[in-house]
Amino acid sequence: MLKGFKEFIMRGNVVELAVAVVIGVAFGALIAAFVADIVTPLIAAIAGK
Repeated sequence: MLKGFKEFIMRGNVVELAVAVVIGVAFGALIAAFVADIVTPLIAAIAGK
């Protein structure tokens, strides 16, 4: 069972998918921080609130 799992993991597609998920989560956090810390205060300053 462990050998089959190792072959499944080493195919490459699974590793690439895992890396893509990690990068996607990090990018999402970066965008959320950018909006919360830069865009929202800028809009509030323009709107006068």
